[in-house]
Amino acid sequence: MQTVQHFPSHPLAAAPRRASGFTLIELLVVLVILTLLAGLVGPKVLDQLGGAKSRTARVQIGELEQSLDLFKLDVGRYPNDAEGLRSLVERPSTAQGWNGPYMKKGLPADPWGAAYQYKNPGRNGGPDVFSLGSDGKPGGDGENADVYN
Repeated sequence: MQTVQHFPSHPLAAAPRRASGFTLIELLVVLVILTLLAGLVGPKVLDQLGGAKSRTARVQIGELEQSLDLFKLDVGRYPNDAEGLRSLVERPSTAQGWNGPYMKKGLPADPWGAAYQYKNPGRNGGPDVFSLGSDGKPGGDGENADVYN
């Protein structure tokens, strides 16, 4: 008697095919989890970004103050209101002994894109360098608050 060999068909062909991928329920669960995370984490991240701009303004104001001190060492006085912060990068006609520019990369804009303000004499007798914050108006709270030296 002759034996007949049966070769089983391919294993995937024998089993019923199951669609690969995610079910609608699985996708909805993932979306709900991502939405909850965004709701919890998002505001914290935005608060940090806002605070970073105020900190950046304080650092830039500190650099402007150092440049003003160098101006005073060379000229013997701080710039007046008419000369302003521009005198740190361009020689004013009234500044004998000017040895600038004192800001090698030019005058920075504040983190909100506006020019820094200068007032001499300021609130405490010395010059004030300040930013009006994100709203560009005096006063305010949070990111709208003025940042002074």
